[in-house]
Amino acid sequence: MTRRPPGRPKDGAVNDMELRSGEQSSPPSAGRGAGGRPSLTNRRIVVTRPAEQAGKLAREIEARGGSAVRFPVLAIFDAADPGPLQAAAERIDGFDIAVFVSPNAAEKALSVITARHPWPARVVAAAMGETSVRAIARFGVTHIVTPDGGRFDSEALLQRPEFAAEAIRDKRVAIFRGDSGRELLGETLEARGAQVERIPCYRRGRPDIDAAPLRDLLGMRAIDALTVTSSEGLRNLAAMVGVAGEAALKAAPLFVAHQRIAEEARQMGFAEAVITEPGDDGLLAGLEAYFGAMETDR
Repeated sequence: MTRRPPGRPKDGAVNDMELRSGEQSSPPSAGRGAGGRPSLTNRRIVVTRPAEQAGKLAREIEARGGSAVRFPVLAIFDAADPGPLQAAAERIDGFDIAVFVSPNAAEKALSVITARHPWPARVVAAAMGETSVRAIARFGVTHIVTPDGGRFDSEALLQRPEFAAEAIRDKRVAIFRGDSGRELLGETLEARGAQVERIPCYRRGRPDIDAAPLRDLLGMRAIDALTVTSSEGLRNLAAMVGVAGEAALKAAPLFVAHQRIAEEARQMGFAEAVITEPGDDGLLAGLEAYFGAMETDR
């Protein structure tokens, strides 16, 4: 079953982008449920972000009285071949637009680019969402284009006037990305007449960690919720838990930040997928609304 927590807009096009730790926490007044108790009291929630990016969400869950079970399902590595990124860094001022598909892409690419020279003011940076914007801005980039209208994905970015056919034709566009991913953005821009260069600057892998403790918790029905932020992460989670824990895993409520992930979860046999707003704040709001409604119904 796919559902949205109370108050969630019906438009399911929200972002599945990765977030980083160390961002600003929610206001002190947030996170209180019925009777003034922390809103996630006694809830054990699995956080599947990469290990270096899980800190903020885990801390926010714990600040709301919950227990965060860190189980990274993606590991982020440098690109297997650093050559394309190094070459692009040397000629970055030859591009008109540089798109960073995730905070990882921004961190990996800009650390190489800005080690050589400052970001060229003539090059417009583009990002899918606010977390990527913050990652880009940390390197001194100020002109950053993002989607309008509350959507945070390739489809929404392509609606920006800067990417319209008449504006993008013959422009040189660099897409800084992982070693794989959706091709919609690049293919659409090429169809509109842009010269697109795809530059891998990191690669994703499945972490080599022991899943037995998580399987045990799932088997005891001691997990209240799972949070997943990408389709690849969802597939890795199922593979890492394995057949032995499959039934218990798919019975746990799953919180996801994009309709695409929810659809894949449905096809994989998960019993319940709750679509939230993007980012850590969206996941937290979804968790609070879901468990708050359960408290109200008691």
